Amino acid sequence: MIARRTSDIRDRIYILIKKNHTHPHAQLIYEALKKEIPSLSLGSVYRNINILVEEGKLWRRDFGDGFERYDAIANVHYHFVCEQCKSISDCILPVQNNITNLAQKKTKHKINSHTINFYGVCVDCKNMIKKEK
Repeated sequence: MIARRTSDIRDRIYILIKKNHTHPHAQLIYEALKKEIPSLSLGSVYRNINILVEEGKLWRRDFGDGFERYDAIANVHYHFVCEQCKSISDCILPVQNNITNLAQKKTKHKINSHTINFYGVCVDCKNMIKKEK
């Protein structure tokens, strides 16, 4: 790994993602930080995200919405995706290692881990639907 100097922008991006468990994409990160760093460019956000991924501080996540999203939690964990507003949040459950073990028994591939995404309606959307009725 290349030794890099520290960067205030990179540190701000990392802190934002680490504090924000909604798995933001680059455009959302850019919009959030542009207010406090007016000179920030979207290209700079992407470059610094890529460095953080290379350093193993961030992980790319694909939830099938057309955006590459970022996560600061390294260990295996699950996610909830709202089918109404498309929000994404961590779903705190114990990791089901039996799923990985079962899958390993059913294939010749070497399975290292797994992920699970739950889909449904978040509490905010559920409350909004109730109000509309």
